[in-house]
Amino acid sequence: MKLSGLKPAKGSVKTNYRRGRGQGSGGGGTATRGHKGAGSRSGHSDKRGFEGGQMPLQRRLPKFGFKNISRVEYRGINLDVLQKLVEATKASEINAELLIKNRLATKNDLIKVLGRGELKSKINVTLHAFSASAKKAIEEKGGTATQVK
Repeated sequence: MKLSGLKPAKGSVKTNYRRGRGQGSGGGGTATRGHKGAGSRSGHSDKRGFEGGQMPLQRRLPKFGFKNISRVEYRGINLDVLQKLVEATKASEINAELLIKNRLATKNDLIKVLGRGELKSKINVTLHAFSASAKKAIEEKGGTATQVK
């Protein structure tokens, strides 16, 4: 193999298309932009949703629904996830710091324990909220479910 024999892989290099430079290109005069209008001018770019002056779709459709500014968002953690965490860390106390350390939540999350799965260990849980079934399951195993704000 010689350096003089090297060349790019077939199909990997394309020649640049030089758009409309003179009459011989077939796109001269208008440079394939058509006649007049904003699209033929330099620097033109449509804004998102622009339909050539027709009323855009997002303005033709009606508005609906609302965003409740008082809504409180919780990160849901199920009992089966807590059980796996207890088995992995041998912890008897579960709180927000432990969940953050094990990447089950972030420091800004409000955490709610939900009732999916089965709890096999006695654990004391101190978190922001509990579903009724989760609280019942924790207390049946002899643990405590303490709500913190």
